[in-house]
Amino acid sequence: MSTLAIKDLHVSIETEQGSKEILKGVTLTIKSGEIHAIMGPNGSGKSTLASTIAGHPRYKVTSGTITLDDLDVLEMSVDERARAGLFLAMQYPVEVPGVTMTNFLRTAKTAIDGEAPKLRTWAKDVRGAMEKLKIDADFANRNVNEGFSGGEKKRVEILQMELFKPKFAVLDETDSGLDIDALRVVSDGVNRAHSENDMGTLLITHYTRILNYITPQFVHVFVDGRVAEQGGPELADELEANGYDRFLAPAQA
Repeated sequence: MSTLAIKDLHVSIETEQGSKEILKGVTLTIKSGEIHAIMGPNGSGKSTLASTIAGHPRYKVTSGTITLDDLDVLEMSVDERARAGLFLAMQYPVEVPGVTMTNFLRTAKTAIDGEAPKLRTWAKDVRGAMEKLKIDADFANRNVNEGFSGGEKKRVEILQMELFKPKFAVLDETDSGLDIDALRVVSDGVNRAHSENDMGTLLITHYTRILNYITPQFVHVFVDGRVAEQGGPELADELEANGYDRFLAPAQA
């Protein structure tokens, strides 16, 4: 059993107008096997939290802590966080010209595990994962994400997650830009990783449609850099029915 604990986290970014605080005291605890959904309006800090966990240099932690079991995540480099078991599925996956999918996946797996996977077993694992995610076998020889559609890029993110077997996955709006068929395929991949590896999941989304396929035990509503409310899956149903008006009205008053 592992625990990813975020305590009183304050995060700022530098803008042309100076430092701007985005996260204003976020506290969350995620344990192995748990699925947490983070919902909220645009600009509420959801993606900032994901990027901060992953170690994006743009985001400056001014106070608070992030720990993975007994490890201080904030003291780790990005690659150290990955080796410790943290994974980020990016909202906008980047293209990597000149690096094939085959080379990227095996190199990354080797870096995470500290040793190269056995080639025959690894090739079988990659083929199997690609088939489950309905990724054409020819993609293995293409450059990472180069010329891929939005849905194909998201499937490749989940492919990495299934192969790398992280302790915790942060999925930053993985459902954005997916049609209904791709959404089902991606959701099935997340559910497989969750059940097979006891993975903890932090699922960031604007909409409840992905929650029809991935059922969270916990739902957190972000508003203006804070957790405005927490509950179970019924909270997501309420948000689908009523939107965020009741959370935004006090701030606008």
